[in-house]
Amino acid sequence: MPIYGFACADCGHAFDRLQKIADADPTQCPSCGKETVKRQITAPSFRLAGGGWYETDFGSNKKNLAEKPAAAAPAKSE
Repeated sequence: MPIYGFACADCGHAFDRLQKIADADPTQCPSCGKETVKRQITAPSFRLAGGGWYETDFGSNKKNLAEKPAAAAPAKSE
């Protein structure tokens, strides 16, 4: 379930709520009790972690994004 951010236009109280997409948004502020709560527009944040995430899953050149890049080989001096 997504987490949505809400703020009261009257008192400025901001809060988050874990709810289903189909659930109705809250209208009453838990702080002041007035019916002035509106949903905030927030950027989603997530992190892909683990060893199974690839830059592309459809190309022939799969590069594992979880692996650390190999150290560059020292240049040969002649």
